[in-house]
Amino acid sequence: MKIFKNPLFTVLILFLSMPVLAQTETEFDVKQHYTKMEVDIPMRDGVKLHTTIYSPKDTSREYPILMQRTPYSSRPYGEDQFRSKIGPNEILMKEGNIIVYQDVRGRWMSEGKYDNMRAYIPNKKGKEVDEASDTYDTIEWLVNNVENNNGNVGTWGISYPGFYATYSLLSGHPALKAASPQASIGDFFFDDFHHNGAYLLSYWRATAVFGYQKDKPTDTAWYEFPKLGTEDQYQFFMDAGPLSNLDQYYKEDNEFWQQLKEHPNYDEFWQKRGIVQHFKDTKIKPAVMIVGGLFDAEDLYGPFAIYKNIEENSDNFNSIVFGPWSHGDWARETGRQSVGNVYFGDSISTHFQRDYETEFFNHFLKNETPDNIDLAEAHIYDTGLRQWNDYTEWPPKNTSPKTLYLGGDQSFTEQPTKQESTFVSDPEKPVSYNDEIKMVFTPREYMTGDQRFAARRPDVLVFETEVLEEDMKITGPIEAMLKVATTGTAADWVVKVIDVYPPDAENYEETMPHLKMSNYHMMVRSEVMRGRFRDGFEEPKPFEPNKKTEVNIKLQGVNHTFKKGHKLQIQVQSTWFPLIDRNPQTFVENIFEAEEEDFQKQTHTVYGDSAIKFSVLEEENYEN
Repeated sequence: MKIFKNPLFTVLILFLSMPVLAQTETEFDVKQHYTKMEVDIPMRDGVKLHTTIYSPKDTSREYPILMQRTPYSSRPYGEDQFRSKIGPNEILMKEGNIIVYQDVRGRWMSEGKYDNMRAYIPNKKGKEVDEASDTYDTIEWLVNNVENNNGNVGTWGISYPGFYATYSLLSGHPALKAASPQASIGDFFFDDFHHNGAYLLSYWRATAVFGYQKDKPTDTAWYEFPKLGTEDQYQFFMDAGPLSNLDQYYKEDNEFWQQLKEHPNYDEFWQKRGIVQHFKDTKIKPAVMIVGGLFDAEDLYGPFAIYKNIEENSDNFNSIVFGPWSHGDWARETGRQSVGNVYFGDSISTHFQRDYETEFFNHFLKNETPDNIDLAEAHIYDTGLRQWNDYTEWPPKNTSPKTLYLGGDQSFTEQPTKQESTFVSDPEKPVSYNDEIKMVFTPREYMTGDQRFAARRPDVLVFETEVLEEDMKITGPIEAMLKVATTGTAADWVVKVIDVYPPDAENYEETMPHLKMSNYHMMVRSEVMRGRFRDGFEEPKPFEPNKKTEVNIKLQGVNHTFKKGHKLQIQVQSTWFPLIDRNPQTFVENIFEAEEEDFQKQTHTVYGDSAIKFSVLEEENYEN
């Protein structure tokens, strides 16, 4: 086995824990305006967590505490070493806040054992600990030991740090007044490494980051990444074969790889690591602003699920912001906001940082009368019209349901038919998730990628409208209600929602040279369902060959106007490689243990009473 320590990957992992904020004309010197202190804060079980505290040098007033807990390092280490940017954004940094970063238990300079997505313990006794108790103990220490704090604490973070911000809501500390979970994981069986039971092979290399334990506090990476020896990710995984062959790269000392293999179903192990279900039994008191990217390939499920579960069970201020961003784009400003080939507008991140993030934290951490706040419940970007919409709830209720059936001849019908569409799915020739030859650490750009290459394959079914004669705005989640059959005993089902541009569409600056926006097939939303979990994620079951079977797939929310002159297209396929692993199409108890002979070519059928259901919003029901 060849392994190596690659600084590039370390930078990528640390990227979202380091603020990269709006550009300004003059550089702000953190060291000139802040003092830095590093402390090891004892938890209730005696374990000490390494914590970095930046305090404004101006001590003439009191400040809120803004805290981020992270598994990605609170570096740079050393009280004379400063970050170039601190806090959620540059405005909050310049205004003056006490900014705190903490290495979570078992990571970097903190003591203890790391537990990936550590399970929450609702009724802790004695010295039992979880991330909620660690948050509580940290806040308690900070408000009692950091000078010039005003007694109010806010938490924030993107991606995994966003998960810890979500977790902070369960701490119950009275000083916690506001939390902004951003791109937060909601449940590890539906975010990042799994989607509806399908294993996201594209995250396989990230297993190194979370799988290895360290034996003592350290300021350098203790994990190593596999050296693959190729730039062609598709070919690498095809050559590797079944998932069991990847054991040569991760041995038994990689705990996360063992967990993935040993728990292929949504069993107690994964259920305990979910965070969203705990909001059903807990009244959340702090104000919450959940942030996500409508084109976030990593954590799209989490933000929607967290918002929904808090909204249904608590009466706190609970809001949601979704922009035309990929993972974490809102924390940086590049001027032109684009995802892949598609441009969405200018200074979109600056708008969020200035008018929402800063307003949110200042209101709930500095305002003595925080009851009234001029922020929308849901601030969602229309990715078709390129403009913000404000809603009083998400998803909006003033909509009209629309159902399109998957008819023959690449068209939709208004009523179910007896037509059938068939294709051959070959695990040896899987459909790619993009049309690029590249090696990526985690995928991003495919979320708006051009799907023409897939539409032209015989193993991808295509259904589309005529050219639209007027705008059609779809908002909220989309449901795919498939009626299918297979000659085998196992299959995956992938549904993609596509915005087909008109022939005269002009290129963007961001459009890759070999592509044209003329007839561009922009993916708006997509999702996979591992067919064995069609009736529940706890108990997988095989398909009965050639038997018509229901497979329902929920696609996460959209806010997209299909403009006049465009077309709405749906693609249905069974492979999506190497975004997800290959399904052998022969039922085995554990796909991580499948063998070469289990992978068989099968014929799949989609029946004409299959449907796509979505909600259409009328113009008078929302505000721009």
